[in-house]
Formats: sequence, structure tokens, C-alpha cells
Amino acid sequence: MREDYDVVVIGSGAGGLSAALPLAQAGMKVLVCEQHEVPGGWTHSFTLSGYRFSPGVHYIGDLQEGGQLRRIYEGLGVSEDLSFCELNPDGYDHVILGKESFDFPKGKERLIERLKKRFPQQTTGIEDYFKVLTGMMENLNHLGRIKGALSAARSAGKMASVLRWYRKTGQDLIDAYISDPLLKGILSTQSGDHGLPPSEVSAFVHAGITYHYLNGGYYPLGGAFAIPRAFVRALKKAGGEIRLKSPVQQIRVADKKVAGVRLKDGTTLSARYIVSNADPEVTFRQLIGTEHLSRRLKRKLERSVYSGSAISLFFAVDMDLRAAGLDSGNYWLYDSENVDELYKMGLRDYALKAEMPPALFLTVTTLKDPSKMHNGHHTCEAFTFAGYGAFEKWAREKSGSRSAEYQQLKDQLAERMFRKIEQQIPGIRQHVVFWNLATPLTNAYYLNATRGNLYGIAKSPSQVGPGSFPVSTEIKGLYMCGASTLSHGVSGVTASGIAVAKKILHCRTGDLLKMNGPELRIYPSEDTSQWPQDLQRRIKQGQKKTVH
Repeated sequence: MREDYDVVVIGSGAGGLSAALPLAQAGMKVLVCEQHEVPGGWTHSFTLSGYRFSPGVHYIGDLQEGGQLRRIYEGLGVSEDLSFCELNPDGYDHVILGKESFDFPKGKERLIERLKKRFPQQTTGIEDYFKVLTGMMENLNHLGRIKGALSAARSAGKMASVLRWYRKTGQDLIDAYISDPLLKGILSTQSGDHGLPPSEVSAFVHAGITYHYLNGGYYPLGGAFAIPRAFVRALKKAGGEIRLKSPVQQIRVADKKVAGVRLKDGTTLSARYIVSNADPEVTFRQLIGTEHLSRRLKRKLERSVYSGSAISLFFAVDMDLRAAGLDSGNYWLYDSENVDELYKMGLRDYALKAEMPPALFLTVTTLKDPSKMHNGHHTCEAFTFAGYGAFEKWAREKSGSRSAEYQQLKDQLAERMFRKIEQQIPGIRQHVVFWNLATPLTNAYYLNATRGNLYGIAKSPSQVGPGSFPVSTEIKGLYMCGASTLSHGVSGVTASGIAVAKKILHCRTGDLLKMNGPELRIYPSEDTSQWPQDLQRRIKQGQKKTVH
């Protein structure tokens, strides 16, 4: 291993790897330092008792033909080692609100028609809502490409449209066009993809989530880790390096310019550029030190509010879940149509007090990707939001050996989540063959996420756009990527990594996407007969139960 690099990237999440790869492909000497024993950040997977789980990736949009994320994967060449499964196009998201339910289909027009059929009295409002929502996102994309005064002048109308919603919330956007309480709830159900109550999230983030999935949802073949695996293979092929179990202890700064990093083991590395995929609290307070920061940046750090966290239940069952009526779509389980109030509960400690969580997200990963079955068992993942503060009393205890009180709480929380799932799938508790539960403390430990946050800084109107953290920083040579910068989610943080590479190389996006990777392979989750023979054999093998 060398000790001098052009670029050191801190963290191997989707943002860090998306910055590292094009920089290495451009000929720079790149090193990625990852504190965990596996790469990927929120896109990593882990295996327990033979079952593979992916805590941070449940579905991804924007992979249709012409989609920007698909263009990035093919342009960087990672499509050579990356495939996806397409979730049920008739319902990639199934939402249950009390006794009511609705399925989100692939395609904007199909979604609009399904909503109009269900709520005929809201026809005009539904049409106007999606017209404005789509216009908001397309106008934002257009304004991001403006060059020159003439183009800016021609875009005045689009700018006015964007500014209208600049300080508004997702609830403001819904309320402007929709009056039916149930329909309002349905249009709010994907709030788990940003983690805030609709009344607190930026209108643009709310619109962006809906827009992102209008062309369906996709799941990485093999699980989330397939994404970092493809990037790491391409990185090494381009001459880049990655060091696992190598936490960075300090970003070295001299004369307001980065000089390199010092690892926890004492190794000192020099670099012209540092790219931090860690969140702002970790980057600036822990790795840089406030003595190197301007008063303005210190004030911004003090004001920053992080997104909420979650209780995560990973389990396997020997039950035929397809026969029980489930498919590859996600299941959003809400007690009522008052989604806003349910998410406000999720930001507090309500999950620790309730008989069962009032809101829960459930996904069966082996129905998304049938090749993941192990010993004939399905693997499932369930999540409910919870504030970090409810677990803070155990934060100083060592991970893996926390007190009996903490372990007892985890058992209770798992039982409550199973009780909620039983409402949707009666009898499933009797078929559980394995389970493991993670709390916000788990997220903080394995992902070095401030207060166990899921989405970087909270996506409120004051903390997006100009209120977020830019990819360029006040320290020369230091760049940031990840969920606290341009956007969150796999697509958003990937875009942030590309933005960093563009800044360092002084080029356009198209200049980075020249590797001409093969067309991204996408297989239908609901029809494995269309899968290649080798994958069909793997599916049949996974469906077999081991005889003891």
C-alpha cells in the first residue's frame, strides 16, 4: 500500500464509491477508507445464520430506459456486474391505512387513472396535483442545467414555479389540490422514504420521492451489497484501492487546505483531495475539528437537525408467503389515514410504549429476488421509526455486550413488531425460524451515523437546496458527498458522488460516463420463467429444504 494519493475517500457508501470510481477511471490515484469490515455503507448486506439481509436498500427507482441512475451505472461500466429485479408493476408499493388499502402501479398515467377511479370526486385535484408535482421536478432539473444569461431569461417561468414551493411542505402541496382525507393519506404513505411527517418535509423532497418511483421500483439481484461489489470491482480494475476496517481518525489540515488523513491505527496518508462520505457532524467536528472552521459553518452545524432513526427487524420464515397473498411489492402498514400524526409519533419514543407500532414497513426480499431463498425459507425485513433519544441511555455501553435491560427491550420490541405483522399475515409468528433486531444504536455503531440517522440531515424546507451542505467546502481540497448534500437515497447520493468527481476534474457529467458498460439487466420479480437458466437453477436450489 502506498502512502501518498491524489484522492482519499472516507466511507464506501454509494456516494463515496460514485466519487471514487470516475476519479480512478480518469487516472487519479484513489484510496477508499472504510471503517466497517464490508464496503457499502447503507448499501451493504450482512449474513446471519445463512440468511442475507440488506438494511438500507429496499427498492430503487430511475432505472427504466433513459433513467439517470441507469445511465450512470452503464456509463461507469458497473452494469457489467450489476443486475436488478423489477418489483410487481401492478403494485410496487402496497399501502394499508386501517381498513383501507391502495396499490401503487408502475407508470404515471396508470397511477393517476387508478386514483381517479378510486376517488372520482377528486378527479380535477388529482390531475392538477400530478401536473404540478411533475412540473416541479422537471423545472428543477432544467434550472440545474442553465448556462448563460439568455437561457436564464427563458427559464424565468420555471424559476417562478420553483420559488412558489420553496418554503412549502409536502402537506402544503397535497392540501393545495386534495380534500379527501383518505386520498391525502394515500399520497403521504411513501413518507418513510424520507422519514419526516408530511407537514415537516420539503415539498420538493415529497414530490421527488413520488416522481422517483413513477416508473416502478427495482431491487438489486443478490441483495444491496451487489451495488458496492460492482463498484469495488470496477474501482480495482481502474487502479483504485479500498481498505476495509480502516477508520479515519483525522483529516489533516494545514493553511486551510487538506494535507491528508490519519487512520485510527496511526498510519498517515497524504492526499491532494479528501472526499468525505461521512455526515457533516462526523466530518467537521470529529475529523476536522472546530478550530479549523469558520464561525458561519460552526453556526450551521449547531443548527443542523438530523433525520430520524428506526428499529429494524430481520427475520426468516418457513411459510409460503406467496400462497399467503404476498408479492414482491413493499407493504406500508398504517393504523389510520392520519399519516402525518403517525410519523410524528415515529420521531419520538412512542414505539417503546405502544402495544405495537402504529406504522410499519414490511418487505419480503425473497419475493423481490427469489434467488435469495435459503433452505426453502423466505427472508423478511420490517422497520418502524423511532427517535434516537429513546435509546440514548444505553449509548455508552459496548456494542454486542449491552445490559440485560437493553436486550430485554429488544425482545419486547420484536414481539410488538411481529404482533403488527400478524395483522397483515395471520399465523406468521409461528413460522419464524430466525430473527434479529437492530436499534438506532446499531445504525450509529456500524454506519457511524450521527444519532443513528437514516437520511443525513432532516429534509425540512430549511435544510434542502441552499440549506443543505454543498459538495464543495470552505476548506480547500475537501469535498462532501452523501445524504446531507444534494439528496438522499441511492440515486441521490450517487448523484452527489458524481458531482464531486465533476468538481475535482472540472468536467461535465457526460465526460465521466464513457466506459460504455453493457445494458443493465433487469428481471421481473413476478415471472422467474423469464430469468436466465443459471438463475432459475439457483432459485430451485434455494427453495429446497435441507433434510437433517
